[in-house]
Amino acid sequence: MKNAPQTGLLIIVSGPAGSGKTTLCDRMLAEVPALWRVVTSTTRKPREGEKDHVDYYFFDHATFEQKIAEEHFYEHAHVHSHIYGTLKSEVQDKLAAGTDLLLNIDVQGAAQMRETAQTDELLKGNVVTVFIMPRTLEELEQRLRGRATDAEDEIQRRMQVASDEMQQHELYDHTILSGSRNEDFAALQKIYLDKKAKQAE
Repeated sequence: MKNAPQTGLLIIVSGPAGSGKTTLCDRMLAEVPALWRVVTSTTRKPREGEKDHVDYYFFDHATFEQKIAEEHFYEHAHVHSHIYGTLKSEVQDKLAAGTDLLLNIDVQGAAQMRETAQTDELLKGNVVTVFIMPRTLEELEQRLRGRATDAEDEIQRRMQVASDEMQQHELYDHTILSGSRNEDFAALQKIYLDKKAKQAE
């Protein structure tokens, strides 16, 4: 008789805009075959090239609010007139089947996930939170300006949010002080592999 599959790991990654967390997560998913991306949900409109159920689950406000009322989300947050959230259905079956998951969310969502993981039997002991910390706010501002995608007022708003978010890094299991892309990748991969080794003990 085979043993029941070991519960998967849920790796949660946060960091301010411009920290490189999305690029880092994309590389982890590309180079670590055992990891699957958690597709999050939003009420914002799809951007060019984005696909429903692939990039996000796109809902209108009424549908999203109904799903919140029916407790379909592990976490949700209002961000600039839109709502974002993580559906339980995106996580539960996969974790229970032993699949390892990677979730890229902001500090609000991560805080809710940490709280839920204290009492949720599936999440308890199987969630690892990682914060990508820019070395300085000045370096982060250079990165944001280098992207040349945001107006000045948006850059200033993002910098204020980043400053607030960076103060919460101590709430995470791990903080990666951002260096080169290769260094950040090696650090996140090590956190994942070390946790997997402990889980197997």
